[in-house]
Amino acid sequence: MQFSESWLRSCAPDTLDDELCHLLTMAGLEVEECRTVSADFSNVVVAEVLSVEKHPIADKLKLCSVNVGESTPLQIVCGAPNVAAGMKVPCAQVGAKLPGIEIKKAKVRGVESFGMLCSARELACPRITAVCCRWPPTR
Repeated sequence: MQFSESWLRSCAPDTLDDELCHLLTMAGLEVEECRTVSADFSNVVVAEVLSVEKHPIADKLKLCSVNVGESTPLQIVCGAPNVAAGMKVPCAQVGAKLPGIEIKKAKVRGVESFGMLCSARELACPRITAVCCRWPPTR
């Protein structure tokens, strides 16, 4: 039987992984394995896409205004065909570390971009197949 770590931690909130496994074993439950199901990443937040406009010189790119909870929205250049105003999406802010890359402020076809709207692939979540990951996922 599998249990989510967040559910287990609701019973023992301030324990390390090894301590949690030991507590379960001492309670008479066998812990067969403890494994991470997602890749390590940092500085990724759930953001709301406020507006989407066409990129001035690139047909397949879009300029998105994105609310990440700061005082001003971020401008992010995005290539996802399904991005739309009102979506809640994972947003990697400048300085974020994703599997294999670090997000930096960049100029994309002459327009500054201050982050990246993430797909499930970029977050190493293979079960969701959308190009730009909607939160919560829809099927």
